[in-house]
Formats: sequence, structure tokens, C-alpha cells
Amino acid sequence: MNYLSVESISKSYGERTLFENISFGINKDQKIAFIAKNGTGKTTIMNILTGKDEPDNGQVVTRKDIRMAFLSQVPDLQDDLTIEESIFASDNETLKVIAAYERALENPADEEAYQKAFDKMDQHNAWDFETQFKQILFRLKLDNLKLKVRDLSGGQKKRLSLAIILINRPDLLIMDEPTNHLDLEMIEWLESYFAAAPITLFMVTHDRFFLERVCNEIIELENGKLYSYKGNYSYYLEKKEQRITSENASIDKAKNLFVKELDWMRRQPKARTTKSKSRQDDFYVIKEKAMSRRRDKQVELEINMERMGSKVIELHRLGKKFGDKVILDGFSYDFQRGDRVGIIGKNGSGKSTFLNIITGTLPPDSGKVITGETMKIGYYTQSGIQPQQGQKVIDVIKEFGEYIPLMKGRTISAGQLLERFLFDRKKQHDYVEKLSGGELKRLYLCTVLIQNPNFLILDEPTNDLDIVTLNVLENFLIDYPGCLVVVSHDRYFMDKIVDHLFVFRGDGVIEDFPGNYSDFRAYEDSAEPAKDDAPKEKNNWKQQQKSAGLSFNEQKEFQKIEREIKDLEYTRKEIERQFSEGTIADADIAAKAVELQRIIAELEAKEERWFELSAKMEA
Repeated sequence: MNYLSVESISKSYGERTLFENISFGINKDQKIAFIAKNGTGKTTIMNILTGKDEPDNGQVVTRKDIRMAFLSQVPDLQDDLTIEESIFASDNETLKVIAAYERALENPADEEAYQKAFDKMDQHNAWDFETQFKQILFRLKLDNLKLKVRDLSGGQKKRLSLAIILINRPDLLIMDEPTNHLDLEMIEWLESYFAAAPITLFMVTHDRFFLERVCNEIIELENGKLYSYKGNYSYYLEKKEQRITSENASIDKAKNLFVKELDWMRRQPKARTTKSKSRQDDFYVIKEKAMSRRRDKQVELEINMERMGSKVIELHRLGKKFGDKVILDGFSYDFQRGDRVGIIGKNGSGKSTFLNIITGTLPPDSGKVITGETMKIGYYTQSGIQPQQGQKVIDVIKEFGEYIPLMKGRTISAGQLLERFLFDRKKQHDYVEKLSGGELKRLYLCTVLIQNPNFLILDEPTNDLDIVTLNVLENFLIDYPGCLVVVSHDRYFMDKIVDHLFVFRGDGVIEDFPGNYSDFRAYEDSAEPAKDDAPKEKNNWKQQQKSAGLSFNEQKEFQKIEREIKDLEYTRKEIERQFSEGTIADADIAAKAVELQRIIAELEAKEERWFELSAKMEA
């Protein structure tokens, strides 16, 4: 059953054409993801589908009586309503029955009104609906229904908009980046909900785990053409690679034929026969094919990272709280060269606060942060770029210099650097306020990286970036030689670039988990008690591995020793490397030899104590 048809739509803004003659359909039970580069018209197409914008040509035909909902990136809510009032302010008859029942419960003295409300719940089979409705609110952490919309955070407003849509159960749900501003627990619940729910979806999202597990079709807009892939993200990657290979082979074949036909054209007399006229027409078709080339330029990232000394950043017994809410409670950690740390936790658990303390933009209540003299921090924040009124794209980059240093002593101009970030010469002279959300993020990322940091902090870097840019950013970060700290809800992104995780549990509890996000998720799932078992208190990974036979202080000592052994081993290997390569100055050899002996002795002592605690733990 067809729900919606897009028929030959086009859209331009002035001289800029976003897309032409685009056609596709959305049928019942399809779960479609729409993929395109930033700035090529994804949001415009969403607005056209939902009636918020109109195409220049073509039309969108919607099946009669289809209930359609749109989850936009900017929630459309009334500030003066409460959460509860916002939910019940719809035409859903069952919701009105539930609202009447909730009011009757608040006034139990009016037995007649209560009985009437109770009977209507029966008549509309609203009991199951109410249970599901409350489960959705619980999962989306909307517990205080009396809160006014104006008092909600941006994330809470996004969750409220999502809750309203899910509760109303539309036939067709159109979503623009549904996972933005949701924490990992909510994203995984939403993923499971959509994968199982009998609902038709059309969405724009960069969350590749979401694409993999929810979608059964992917539509891609590339170079003005639409391509459809009847499968999930893995299928899309496989088939797109095959398509590109086939297209390139076709272009190569056309080029060879073009050379042959070009020679024929040059040799022909002015008088043309009908037959030669037909061949001449074919020549121009071949020429167009031969001259076509893929315009899928990728972001090229290359920086001249500042030299990094032996001391990176040390965190000593950091404490931080806001009122009664504890964010950090005596947290210590010594960053080492090449550390690649991912940070996960529920919204509000203090992840961004932690980053602000590391960078010195927010002081801790107790403890201290010691930063090595050679460290240069690059901090990509959620607030993004703050352009001046009337500022052009090229002007933003020129604030850092007309020429930018690269590796091996090379330089490029500000304009050339922007071209590497997919801003062509014309786009560079656009006003910043005209950029799409994804383009703004890309420009901001450019300003952070061109400062050549050796300690890179990224707070939700994947929001609003298209999948092409994400893949290139990941490849850059995989090869990035400096330290990396990332807060992200993008599980695919985290899996590719981090080695271990800081897990923010809340109430100042931060755990260092040795692995990426998929490792962590698998461990957490394996630690869950079986459904048939009696409820047990859930152990975290450290308690399972280390708590048996150890006191609380010994557990903390065990954890600290593991980190210290790792640091000492790194320093020992570094000094031994300097000796083997002969890079130590003659005057420093004796001091370095003494330092090496001290490190070896300390390492042996730490390892002995580690074995003592291990034996006690296993006893």
C-alpha cells in the first residue's frame, strides 16, 4: 500500500539548484533512510514531504486519511504547557479518555465521574494503551509531568516531541536526526522499538548502527541522482561500491570509444549523409559520458601536529559538584601518549563538565589538573562556531592566517584548506549564516584542526555531519598520533577510534573500561541476570573481575596499580628506545641510566604488589 509519492520534484534557491526531477515512493511498513551530503537538500526534502515547503516543480501525493507525523531537529512545542498538557493536546481519542481518567483519579470523591471515566477506559480498550504510554515516558525519562516546556533543556524538549509522536502512533513517521540529543540508553531503546514496531518510517540520520538495525531500504541523493538500495547499511555499502566500480568501468569504456569517434569526426567532410549524421549525434552522447566524472570529493584532513613531550595531562583527585549533584569525586588519571578515550554516560552525568575541567574553562572544586608544557589542546564543543554578523566562510579561516602550515614544512592558503573541507571557491564567499547545520559543523571542525593540536577533545562531533564526512573524519582520527578524548552517542564512530572508555555512572562514579563501545555493551549484556533467575544486584565489570576477597581500599589500589604499571612500562620502553637509537646527549646519558634503573625497580615492586592482590582476590 502506497502512503506517499514524490513525483519529479525540483528545488532551487537563486542560481543554486539543490535537486531536479526527484521521484520516489514510501509504502506501508517500509523503514527508509535518506542519505545525502550536507547542503544538498536533505532538510528541504523533509520540509517538502511534510508541507512546510513547496517544490518549484513536481508534487507530493499523500494517501487520503494517512496519519503522518514529523520529528524535526527543532521541537515545535508550546512553552506555556506542561509535559502532561503537551502530550494530551492532540486529537487522539484514546488519549482524551486517559486524560479524563487521570483527572478522575485526582478527585476520588466524585464517584460518578470516576465510574464514568473508568467505563470509558473499558470501552476504548485504553488500559493497554495507558501502560504503553507510561512505558514510553519512563524510557524517555519524562517523569515530572508537571514541568513547563519553557523550563526544559533542549534534550528534554527533543524527548518530549518524540514521546508525543510515539504515543499517537502515526501511520507514517518522518524524522530528521532522531538520535541527536539522546543518550546511548535511550538510543538503544528507540532502536529496538522501531525495529519491532509496525510503523512506516522515513528518516535522515547519520547513526549507522541505527541504519543497520532499523532500516530495510536506503535512498541516496548523489550528484543530483537518486539511488535506491533495498537493504540495511551493510547492504548499502556493498552495493554502492559495486555501482561505483561499474560506473567507472563504463566511463573508461566511453573514453576509449570517444577517442576513436573523435578521430572519425575530424576526418569527415562537411557534407554529411543521413547515416553519418546519426553517428555524429551518437558522438555527442559518448562525449558526455566520457567527460563525466564522479564529483564525490572527500574531506582531506592533514595537520602538522605540535611536538608532544613526556608529560601529557595529569588529573589529581578531582572533585566537582553542583549543589547536591556530584559530578567528580576524587577522580585521578594520567593521560599517556596515544591515549584514545571515549566517554559515555547518561545525559546530565557530567561528561561536558569533565571536558571543561580538563581544558581549564571550568575550575574543579578540589584536586588539580597538571598540563604538560608542550601540550596544545584542540577543543570541539557542542556550542559550535560563533560567527560574526556578515562574516564570510573564508574570513573565519583567515583569522588563523592567510597560509596554514602542514606536515613536512609545506603550507597551503586558507582557500585551499577550505576546498579540502568541501567548500568550493563560490561557497567560501557565502555568508556563514547561509550554511546548513552540517556545513557549520564542518567549518568549525576545520577551525579546530588547523590549530595543530596534539591533544584533541571532541564533544559530540558527529551531530549533523553527513556519513561521507564522518567516514573521512574517522579515517583521519584512526591515524591521529596525538591524544584523543571523545564524547559521542555515535556507537559506530566510538567503536572505530577509541581504545577504552570512561563510563560515567552518576554520583561521581567513573569507571575505566578496557575496550570500545561494542565490547562494553556485550559485557553489560552478559552481566545481566537471566530472566528466570531471582533478581540480583547487577555487578559492574570491575566488581566481577576484582572484588572477590578484596576490601574497598584494596580494590582501588588494584585499579591504580594497573594504570601505574602501564605508565611505567611505556616510560621504560621510551628510554630504552632512546638508548638504542643513540638520541640521548652525552651529558644526559648518566642521568637517563639512573632514571631507567629507578623505573625498573619501581615496576618490579608494583608488579609484586599486583600479584599479591591477585592471589588474595582469587582466594
